[in-house]
Amino acid sequence: MLGDVLLIREQHIAAAALIADRVLSDMQKLRHEHPGHKYIVAISGESGSGKSELSHSLAMALRRAGAQPKILHTDNYYRVSPSERLAARIADNFEHVGVGEYDWDLLKSNIADFRAGRHSLMPCIDIVSGQLDRLITDYAKVDVLVVDGLYALGIKDADLCVYIDLTWRETRRNQDLRGKESNDEYRLRVLEKEHEDVLAFRYRADLTIDHDYRVHEAPDPDDASAEGDYAGD
Repeated sequence: MLGDVLLIREQHIAAAALIADRVLSDMQKLRHEHPGHKYIVAISGESGSGKSELSHSLAMALRRAGAQPKILHTDNYYRVSPSERLAARIADNFEHVGVGEYDWDLLKSNIADFRAGRHSLMPCIDIVSGQLDRLITDYAKVDVLVVDGLYALGIKDADLCVYIDLTWRETRRNQDLRGKESNDEYRLRVLEKEHEDVLAFRYRADLTIDHDYRVHEAPDPDDASAEGDYAGD
């Protein structure tokens, strides 16, 4: 999103370095079997968990390693613009806050453009003005797409899924510092609803990031004992 505020810390850079190693290793294996394969990393987590910071740090680590990354922020795909979203949610009594607020068809179309190496017309929200802009992206030379957002793990064909295992209650200070939205009673209702939908995608994670921002292999979703070792239960 245009004008977004990033609070990049050493923990983001360290986690990104480990994830970059995994991505580069996977790419080498995949391209041996499927030459020209374009790789997708999906990064999900609740508000304030550091998705944008981790995505930026990962993209920079990949670029230093010689890959050509591009970040796609799924927050640009809301059907309703930021300036009108609160009124729409209040009118709907917050019933449909969550996954259904995204234009998934447009997101899938843009991802298909990436896979095919085509030009793509991408939505981009200007945070300052709240205006929806359209940007043309040339995916011909991009070989890694880093997709971040609340429901990024909803992208079924992602090659690597990363889940930041922190709840919005644990990261409220980060949200306040970034100043993107006020934490009034309406915002708290939204965060609670988002929490449910974000958590529903957790089982798709290949890697998880814990409270100390350490990277782990995700536990088997069918293994209840392994699940207990992670936050958010």
